[in-house]
Amino acid sequence: MSKPRSAEANPLSVPPVDTTSTADVLRLIASDMAEVDRVIERRLDTGVPLVKQVAKYIISAGGKRLRPALLLLTAGALGVEGAQKFNLASVIEFIHTATLLHDDVVDESTLRRGRPTANESFGNAASVLVGDFLYSRAFQMMLDANNPRVMEILAEATNVIAEGEVLQLMNMHDPSLDEEAYLRVIRSKTAKLFEASTRLAAVLAGAAAPVENACAEYGQALGTAFQVIDDVLDYAGEALETGKNVGDDLREGKTTLPLIFAMQRGSAQEADLIRAAIQAGDTSRLAEIVGIVRATGALDATRAAAAAEAQRAIDALRDFPANPHTSGLLQLAAQLLERRA
Repeated sequence: MSKPRSAEANPLSVPPVDTTSTADVLRLIASDMAEVDRVIERRLDTGVPLVKQVAKYIISAGGKRLRPALLLLTAGALGVEGAQKFNLASVIEFIHTATLLHDDVVDESTLRRGRPTANESFGNAASVLVGDFLYSRAFQMMLDANNPRVMEILAEATNVIAEGEVLQLMNMHDPSLDEEAYLRVIRSKTAKLFEASTRLAAVLAGAAAPVENACAEYGQALGTAFQVIDDVLDYAGEALETGKNVGDDLREGKTTLPLIFAMQRGSAQEADLIRAAIQAGDTSRLAEIVGIVRATGALDATRAAAAAEAQRAIDALRDFPANPHTSGLLQLAAQLLERRA
């Protein structure tokens, strides 16, 4: 796994964000996503009403469905046809939804995308068990591809994601976490499914190993940048914009990159305040901590780290065929730096 560039890297040659919005990029695959929705609806069919109710509640909660969209965009860039891309995009969405259900229980979250979490609405037991159902249904659907490489990629991804969840649990309330350890968690917990999504498209295309690896590199880098920016929003956004409560990460005792940089750059007294808050999961002095994060330049340093990952994603596509889907992938990496929610 390549080591991230320093957060102090020189300005990057990310393509300028033009008038093509993320919504415009996703319109390239609108008909494909509609087919994915039909597959999801069909595969959620079950004789247990609560399973379908909870699963549909979180799947229909909004968001751009970026992970299946990445599979479809990469498939388009590589000229993939056929129904398996819809099946595997649905598998990716089921796995992602299962992780969200489990995450919110573990984190005791009450708000996601601006509305109550499934565990808040239906209870922890229902959320965990429906998450289990989605995992098992995803593995049933993988068999439809009749491709051992597909099974290998998705089995590894789910295993690595689970390891990332455990790593994050072990790191809770630990202010000694450094940048390398932080990145290890998010590349396991978040970026791995991005990586699997783009790698699967290359497998469906029958691409050679260098192309498959380039797809995986793009997905991992984009997923890493996505999570780094998400952690910025916890100290730079508003609950209305981000769909979560400001300060949630600190309340859960998560040592994220903005806090790591703030402790490195702040005074001894400021670092001690942040360490104590992480250890206790204490947000009583949140406004003061947010002020430290901003005053020390920690948010700018974190955005620079995300920019380095965005550039890595762009670099991975340098030999891709020139077509609208490739342009869309490049634009997503560039637009990530403008993300506000």
